Amino acid sequence: MQTQLAPEYQNTPEGQEAEAILRKCVHCGFCTATCPTYQLLGDELDGPRGRIYLIKQVLEGQAPTRKTQQHLDRCLTCRNCESTCPSGVQYGHLVDIGRKIVEEKVPRPLAERATRWVLKEGLPSPLFAPAMKLGRSVRGLLHERLRAKVPVHQDPGSWPARTHARKVLLLEGCVQPSMAPNINHATARVLDAAGIETVVAREAGCCGAVKFHLNDQEGGLAQMRANIDAWWPYIERGEVECIVMNASGCGVTVKEYGHLLRLDPQYADKAARVSGLTRDLSELLPDLVPLLKDRVRPAGRAFAYHPPCTLQHGQKLRGGVERHMAALGFELRVARTESHLCCGSAGTYSVLNHEISHQLRDRKLGVLGAAFAEEPPAAILSANMGCITHLQSGTEIPVRHWIELLDEALLA
Repeated sequence: MQTQLAPEYQNTPEGQEAEAILRKCVHCGFCTATCPTYQLLGDELDGPRGRIYLIKQVLEGQAPTRKTQQHLDRCLTCRNCESTCPSGVQYGHLVDIGRKIVEEKVPRPLAERATRWVLKEGLPSPLFAPAMKLGRSVRGLLHERLRAKVPVHQDPGSWPARTHARKVLLLEGCVQPSMAPNINHATARVLDAAGIETVVAREAGCCGAVKFHLNDQEGGLAQMRANIDAWWPYIERGEVECIVMNASGCGVTVKEYGHLLRLDPQYADKAARVSGLTRDLSELLPDLVPLLKDRVRPAGRAFAYHPPCTLQHGQKLRGGVERHMAALGFELRVARTESHLCCGSAGTYSVLNHEISHQLRDRKLGVLGAAFAEEPPAAILSANMGCITHLQSGTEIPVRHWIELLDEALLA
């Protein structure tokens, strides 16, 4: 694709990166076939190819409009198009650049600005935990849409007390400790059973994705630097093997710290090191299977499994959870069709684009259910807090993280 950047973007890091990405696009349209919003809306501008053209026009000097902003907002950033693209177009990076520029040029209505501010400041805030506790106390009185975002109380159980020579760092996440604390505790217990100690740097907080993808990119980068500072002493002393992410949305972000902070002379090298050390929890399974094979009693029923977009498209990790859990005796079934499609959660998308998000949720639950002809699955499993909460809002079937299943199967 030929480009002619406007003078204000020429010779800028953002302009140069965007131009390199744009020039890889051959306008073939393969991406539209796997884009969830294009499939729902049927509008070229609500597919990757159309959004690429919108961003190109802005970079070439055309003034963006409110319509431009809305089409970019409706992108889930699922990156399914990246898995499909034969030319290797890094659409996720391009849409981040485009959204930031459009955000600076197109004012939002007051109500939109307020909602986005509450999300980006509230979700990573220390006040989120007491707010969630208050929400649970009045859960029955909440509107259905809000009640779906407030899971019932969960007893996380005990954190392992043993120490081991092998150690890994774990990012607890910003909302996961309050909404589903058992995920982190289950992770620590499973790793403990395999002789691996889970270390948490309490100074580490949100991975930065919430603010970054709501166009407060500087705020997101500040959170990334703070996490690097929190983890660096452990890394520098060689105390940990890796940094483990049990939320794939956080994992894909931390794996991109090296890219996002590449122009920061103080943090570029450290960020690259952190990204290189980051592993999704599923990437530890090949090591865990032989250590745990004789220590688990698998459940007898089959489970549905939804691989999050941030795992299969963002991190390019496909099939590992199903394959390695099968080696431990569990049966996980993915949807017979559309296993590549987004469930509609996409971080804060389910709040900001409620209707599209819920259409995708119901579509995903339908295809997952179709994999079970005689009886429903014992549970629906996933690997990301956002997907779990979102899917649970549309079904009575329990939706859980796969590590919780493995934790419950551990023999005493």
